[in-house]
Amino acid sequence: MSAAELWDTLTGAELIRAIGEGKFPQVTDVSDYIGQVIVGAEPGRVELAWTPDVKLCNPGGTVHGGFIATILDNAVCLAASSLGDVFVPQLTLNLNIDYLRAVQAGETYRVIGTVTHAGRSRTVSAATLFDARDRACAAATASVTGNQIFARDRKSADGA
Repeated sequence: MSAAELWDTLTGAELIRAIGEGKFPQVTDVSDYIGQVIVGAEPGRVELAWTPDVKLCNPGGTVHGGFIATILDNAVCLAASSLGDVFVPQLTLNLNIDYLRAVQAGETYRVIGTVTHAGRSRTVSAATLFDARDRACAAATASVTGNQIFARDRKSADGA
């Protein structure tokens, strides 16, 4: 299937999985820049692997909080997008983060994003960043909304 056919036919969770499997192109270059890989997606839940590079570190030698915020933001938005009949990118309305322990460059972390409330115009999601020992390093909650520029109706079988 072409990328256009995948875009028009897959659910949100299916398209996120297709991105992770390399069957659909990344929506932006941000994932590559920060070292994010989609591991899995099901409606209301996504799992990412994250291996931050040294270029993401602050002068103190640990990963900058802004990049931690970026990966958590990606997880909450993808979790919300995973609920759709079609994939719709999300816009963040607010993001609250608790930084719990230092994040080191070169180590691989697991990020889990889950939907806690799916409303008509706003979705509330949570994301947690875990280290290799399964300790929480940062946690976020967020409200997001679908980017209406990308909203579309599912095409009917006869193309009408």
